[in-house]
Amino acid sequence: MQNDLSTAVQAIRQGLTNAPEQLELSLAAAQGPACNHVFSQLLPDSARTEAARAAVAAPLAGLAVSVKDLFDIAGTRSTASSRVLQDAPLALADAPAVARLRAAGAAIIGRTHMVEFAFSGVGTNPHFGTPRAMDALHPGNPRLSAAQPARVPGGSSSGAAVSVASGAAWAALGSDTGGSIRIPAALNGLVGFKSTARLVPTSGAVPLSPTLDTACAITRSVRDAIVLHEILSARKLAPAGRPLSQWRLAVPQTLFFEQAEPAVVAAFERSIAQLQAAGARIERIALRELEALERIHAIGGFSPTESYAWHRQYLQQPEKARLYDPRVKSRIERGAHMSAADYLDLIQARNQWIAGMQTALAPFDALLSPTTPVAAPTLASVAPADGMDAQADAARDAEFFRVNGLLLRNTSVVNMLDGCALSLPCHEAGELPMGLMIWHGALRDDDVLHIALALEQVLRAATL
Repeated sequence: MQNDLSTAVQAIRQGLTNAPEQLELSLAAAQGPACNHVFSQLLPDSARTEAARAAVAAPLAGLAVSVKDLFDIAGTRSTASSRVLQDAPLALADAPAVARLRAAGAAIIGRTHMVEFAFSGVGTNPHFGTPRAMDALHPGNPRLSAAQPARVPGGSSSGAAVSVASGAAWAALGSDTGGSIRIPAALNGLVGFKSTARLVPTSGAVPLSPTLDTACAITRSVRDAIVLHEILSARKLAPAGRPLSQWRLAVPQTLFFEQAEPAVVAAFERSIAQLQAAGARIERIALRELEALERIHAIGGFSPTESYAWHRQYLQQPEKARLYDPRVKSRIERGAHMSAADYLDLIQARNQWIAGMQTALAPFDALLSPTTPVAAPTLASVAPADGMDAQADAARDAEFFRVNGLLLRNTSVVNMLDGCALSLPCHEAGELPMGLMIWHGALRDDDVLHIALALEQVLRAATL
């Protein structure tokens, strides 16, 4: 495994390396084959300046951090990886999340490609290409083979995840509306932390759903996730104060394992057994409250409705409307059919469901679930339509929407809950990357992060 950011910062402070030297390594990786379709814009000149002037004592010490292409970076264009915004004005200022990273000593290496307008958990983009998940590219990976099929990186923070997994960035700023940080983290063997949404400002970013959008980061370790969260939220975590055996954990049996691939279930159950052997107290619970989600979703969704309110200005212009990814456009247009009364009913239903969930989760310090019920599908099975074969295009579209629903299902529970969650790698050598999700309700971020740190130590030790 690559060193994490925290280790690199320590090496810089000990004089074993320096930020400019590390930045050149990151830039070389960013221009290598593993980063094909990862960056929409590299910023080498400004990144070199930032690395050179960063204080050694700064939390990020001049190391490279990538930024998802929906956050404003002063002097650059936020396109959300869409042709619709290719002529948008240059940003006059950094988004608050970007500004906080700079203030902490980040060298912003560039903008990363993403699913157009962040509206998918798969990671494909027909306009600018799709980054390849790192499962078959990472040096030293036992599956490295010319015959290994390319797999999707997960979305919508697709380039963000591969920028970290490839070594081009030590951490990546992204967004999570239904799982867009945790899904690509899981499918690339990384850590993705979705904080409670209100803790980090999302202003200065192209919105998907203001109700659900969360600005957060992908990292190489939990301790890096803690560093990035403290920077982005401008707060310090409370001390943990408890060993692993004193946390009360639960595994919900409703919803999370439905249609799960056997390999995902096996990796998850192996991890649970390892944690229990290390002293973790874990119990299985029904959590029937999750059954109400199907009824709530039948009212409509926040993402289609709120995104349509933002996009209708472009969709009503034929020359702009034709530029959308058809898969994204169809999902946005669903929001045109929700009435104001239905939207208010959705808000009320969600609030009532959250209240019931809070009661059900109160006895536990965190919940454990598979991050996704499936591993990364092959890119060929879900590739965007190319117009060469209508039947093949239709088949890939159908598979795309099936896989997209599965990839988003587990993670989106936490967004509806207004909660927080971290995806932790739980695969072993020779397996496709998979994630174990540690989660709870709103403002339980400190507990989730401290528990994740303890679980990571156990799971890493078990794979050495």
